[in-house]
Amino acid sequence: MKTLTNLASAARKRAAYRRTLAELNGLPSKVKADLDIDEARACELARTAIYG
Repeated sequence: MKTLTNLASAARKRAAYRRTLAELNGLPSKVKADLDIDEARACELARTAIYG
């Protein structure tokens, strides 16, 4: 049962990561430039936001 709980939690976190990354990538280019967010930085920000 604990394994299923862990898998469900991991799936929820992965979905949240993908949503966060999509939001960051969906920002207008000017906003991303102002915030100094490139593709690698967006991945880092999303990972930190979800996984800590």
